Parts: sequence; C-alpha cells; structure tokens
Amino acid sequence: MAASGEALEPRVLLCLGALLAPWVAAGLEAVIVGELHGNVTLRCGNISGPRGLVTWYRNDPEPILLLSSNASLVPAEPRFSLVNASALHIEVLSQQDEGNYTCREIRNGTQWFPVWLQVASGPDHIEVNISATGTLANGTLYVVKGSQVDFSCRSNAQPPPVVEWWFQAHSSPESFGSNLTVTCFTLLLMSQNLQGNYTCLATSMLSGRQRKVITELLVYSPPPSPPQCLAETALGSSAVQLTCRWDGGYPDPNFLWTEEPGGAIVGKSTLGVEMVNQSQLWDGKKFRCVGSHIVGPESGASCVVQIRMPSLFSDPMKTCFVGGNVTFTCQVSEANPPATIQWLRNLTQPEVVIQPDSRYLITQDGQSSTLTIRNCSQHLDEGYYVCRAENPVGTREVDIWLSVKEPVNIGSIVGIIVSLLLLGLFIISGLLLYYSPVSCWKVRSTFRRQDMGDVMVLVDSEEEKEDEQEDATEEEAEEEETQREEPPKEMKKHGHIHRVTALVNGNLEQMGNGLQDLQDDSNEQQSDNVQEEDRPV
Repeated sequence: MAASGEALEPRVLLCLGALLAPWVAAGLEAVIVGELHGNVTLRCGNISGPRGLVTWYRNDPEPILLLSSNASLVPAEPRFSLVNASALHIEVLSQQDEGNYTCREIRNGTQWFPVWLQVASGPDHIEVNISATGTLANGTLYVVKGSQVDFSCRSNAQPPPVVEWWFQAHSSPESFGSNLTVTCFTLLLMSQNLQGNYTCLATSMLSGRQRKVITELLVYSPPPSPPQCLAETALGSSAVQLTCRWDGGYPDPNFLWTEEPGGAIVGKSTLGVEMVNQSQLWDGKKFRCVGSHIVGPESGASCVVQIRMPSLFSDPMKTCFVGGNVTFTCQVSEANPPATIQWLRNLTQPEVVIQPDSRYLITQDGQSSTLTIRNCSQHLDEGYYVCRAENPVGTREVDIWLSVKEPVNIGSIVGIIVSLLLLGLFIISGLLLYYSPVSCWKVRSTFRRQDMGDVMVLVDSEEEKEDEQEDATEEEAEEEETQREEPPKEMKKHGHIHRVTALVNGNLEQMGNGLQDLQDDSNEQQSDNVQEEDRPV
C-alpha cells in the first residue's frame, strides 16, 4: 500500500498542474509583493473560520509540495510555515522565491487558490554623479559659470525604478521630468539662477518604496576684470589705507598685500583693506595686492599702487582791476593718496587759511582747486596767495602774486586816438597844398567834375620865353661890366609881360604850366630883391 501511495503522488501533482494552468493564464491569481530579504505571508483565499486540510505548492514549472497542514508532511524548507493553519509564511525572501504559488483546501470538496508572489529589491542605494569642478570642505559641489554639467542617478533596485530629478533654488521645487530608462541629463552654460539643491528620487514600481539623494550645487564665477589698487588717507589720522577691489566674482576673493620690492607681507584678508603707518611711507614706495579666487586663475591677479608726494602747477601772477573779479587755479598732480588743497594769505594774514564767504569762492574738482576773489580791493587783496597741497607723504606750496590796478577810462583813450588821427590828416593835407597845389587843383577838379570853360590861366608863349632868355643873357653881361666900371646903383626891376589867354574848355596841362611860370617869376623877383638889398650903397 505504501508503494502504491508513493506512486500516486506524482500523478496528483500532474493533475494539479493541469488544473492550475488555466487559472494562472486567466490572471485570477492574487498578487502579493514582498521585499527582498524580508518576510511575506500568502493567504489561502479570503475564507474566515475553520479551515480544512491545506496544502501549498510551488509551480516552477511543475508543482512542488512546500507545506501542508497534515503534520505527517515535513516542510520543504525551514523558512516555510503555516499561519492560522492556512496561510503560507516565508522568511528571508530571495529573488528565487518570486513565482506562482497554489493553495489547495479540502473541505466539503477541493478548492484551489492561486497566488502570484513578486519580490521587490530596493531602491536601497542611489548613486548620484555630477561632473562638478570641485568640492568644498563641507562636501558641497561647485561648478564654473558658463560651463557644461552632466547629471546621472543610478540605483540597484529590481525591477529598475522610476527616477525623477528635482531642482529647488529659492522658491518652489522644479521638476526636470522622470524616465524609466534614461537617468542622465546635461545642463549647458550654467548660470547663477541654476545654483541650488538637486534631488534624485527613485521609486520602486512594485513596492512603492522611495529613496532620494539631495545634492547642493553652487555656481562660482571669477571677477571679469583685473583688480584695482587704491591708496587713501585714513580719516582722523595720518595713516594710509590700502584698498584692493576685485568686483564681479562669486564668492569673494582673498587678498594679500606685500611691499615692493622685497615681498614683505603687509596683511591678508577677504576685504582687501590694510592700514599702513606714516613711518612706513616715503615718496615712491610701492605696494602690491594679489587677489586669488577659488576658480582661478591659478596664479591670481595683481595690481600695484605707488605712494607719491603732490606736485603743484599755477600761474605765478594775476591782475585784477578795482571792483572786478579774479580767479586763481591750482592744479595738483602725482599725489597718491590724493592731497588736501588749501588756500592761504602770505602777507597781510600769514599762514591763515582762507575760508569761503561772500568775497572768497573756493571750488574743487578732483585734484584741481580754484579761488575766486570778488570785488577786488587794492588795500585788502593785493599781495601773495599760497596754494598748499598735503598728503601723508609730504607737503608742497606755490605762491601767486595778485596785482590790483585802477580801471582805465576807455572813452578818453578813444577820444585821444581820434584826435591824433584828425590832426595827422590835417597836417598831410596842408603839406599837399603847400608843395603841390597843381595836384590839389587836379584832385579838386576831378571831384567837382564840372566844366573848365571859365577858368583863366596865365601862359607864357614860346617866343616870350626865348626873348626872356636872350634878354637875361644880355643883362647879365651888362651888369658884370657895370659892376667892374661903375659903382653900384639901384637896379630897376624887370618884369615879364605875360599874355593872358582865356581857355574855354582848356587844357589842364597848359593851365598847370601857367601857374608854374607865375611861381617862377615870383621867385625870381624875390631873389632880385635880396640881391639888391645885399649890394653896397
């Protein structure tokens, strides 16, 4: 009988497999999900109350007896046990436990209850990789602004989970989407608004179990321009404040001040500000600032500031008329740190700084200062003025002489010039009339442009001129003989007879010749009179 019973068991299992196949194919089985390495309980139908004989089988692919409520049957593995004399309890699930299970109950007949067991693993471990530039001491990642960044998220879950990427900057989180297979993406040209927390969320499709990893990513950028070095006079002291500015970068750079040459360290800070005492300063002293940023450049960037005494330039002399205004200009150059400019009086009020008021106006534009004196007074304002420029390195001064004069009467000067011009015109006209009356006559006739028919001109004919010449020769000969033979006696005056010719529309040249002959006759008469007066009586 025992032999026959053992022979019947395989036949029962074969029949069981044939009966369960349609149910499994039809999808009537219950689905139970268990966690890998965890425990799970498979219920035998939804029946409450007393149960009959319950037997559990594993279809893989043929039915395998696992456990039965019949105490005479030993469980296939110690991991299997019955709960409430019907449910199958499995401990320490492995991936091989996944599959189809069947519960057979004999009570007033035979009933079959199929169960589908799925074993889910993870996600337990998530690996996030971001192609960042570097990592800070606290583990925070950073990238360079404008660079390309690759993101990836992987999990060892089974089956593969759904992966989602979330980004949260300052407001609500933003989703980059989810995908079952692709877990990587790339961001091009990283900008400052992409700085924040990146979250990778993996969800198991079977168990609903979730795991996430949050990574903080910072976007750094170096300053776009070179650093600038400044030297300023500290307020309330004679020390010099060295300032190094390297703006536009994130985060703030670090600064190192050194002396040049030699490289002696003056100080280090993130502000780039250092104080130098006056005892450490002289004209031409140099200081170097080296700025370093976390994302480069590796050698850093530097600038140099040189301490210089002020140099002054101004006009040495100024002139102002009484009651007028005058402006002095004083230009400072090469002063570093910038100089303080003051105006002083050097004669009437020595070493007294001029304060702006209604008469003195002082303005300054950068390193150029102007002093304007209103309503100049010879008694109060004439004299030396001093422009003084001072910085922690030294002091320079320049003197300016102001001359205040009485205003000149321009009307009197104009009257004198006009009078001189008129006097010169009268003198020239008189000389022309005296030496060349014919020319004046011609000029007068030209301007008058009138008929010359009624002009009377005295003209000597050619015959008269020849007779006069012969008579003059004979008279000279007779006079010489008479002077030799006879004593001198009163001589008679000989005049010339001139013909008067009335020219109607006459010739101007002949008129001029007539006037010339008249002048010659008068000259001869004067000479004869002189000779007669000189002769002895």
